[in-house]
Amino acid sequence: MKIVTLVKYVPDATGDRGFAEDGTVDREATDGLLSELDEYAVEQALQIADDGEDVEVVALTLGPDDADDAIKRALQMGATSGVHINDEAVHGSDAPATSAILAAAIRKLEPDLVVAGMASTDGTMGVVPAMISERLGWPAATFGGTLSLDGNTATIRRDGDAASQTVEVTLPAIVSVTDQSGEARYPSMKGILAAKKKPVEEWELDDLDLDLEVGLENAWTAVASTNPKPAKEAGRQVVDEDGSGAAALTEFLINGKYL
Repeated sequence: MKIVTLVKYVPDATGDRGFAEDGTVDREATDGLLSELDEYAVEQALQIADDGEDVEVVALTLGPDDADDAIKRALQMGATSGVHINDEAVHGSDAPATSAILAAAIRKLEPDLVVAGMASTDGTMGVVPAMISERLGWPAATFGGTLSLDGNTATIRRDGDAASQTVEVTLPAIVSVTDQSGEARYPSMKGILAAKKKPVEEWELDDLDLDLEVGLENAWTAVASTNPKPAKEAGRQVVDEDGSGAAALTEFLINGKYL
């Protein structure tokens, strides 16, 4: 069995994130890492591999040179190999174009199952897995809190506010999982050393059977303008030297409608 996990290299949320002049995410302004939500997808694929025999887990990413760090992390966790789609023409591609590129790569890899995170931590759209499903003509089961595999059937449980749904799909299929699916494993020293010897292929758009124009100029959506987040202001301090502290606290709670 072959499982493809979608892994994305995103700006570190703890860093100074922003936008470039062309309206795209400024990926050079801060360090990047594997999207935390994609770590859950890698973990679910690895659990299937742990429970079965002859299961290959391929980490697939789309992005610039630094995006290979996302694959490196997945390999350190235990993935078998990686594929990095790296082409300057991809810059600025929107979700429809991204899904087309990834679908073409998946079609070339011919997996039995594709596992993705529920969304990327930079875009937070969560639509790409469903778009890939449509392009491939495969069934999709998205936002799974659990994932299990039984023969030719993948099953997820989707927990909502009012009820839990159990969704079954026949392979080949694509599923996405949430952070409820289980804590992702931390790479061991053995895994870190082994990752250095695992194969990683680099593909360009010419290596894919793609019939769609991609890139910023062909995007269906674009960022019209951006405004930086207001700087944090210092909180109000009340020095209770004359016994007015209690009154000031009460006023604050009332004005903030906390009381």
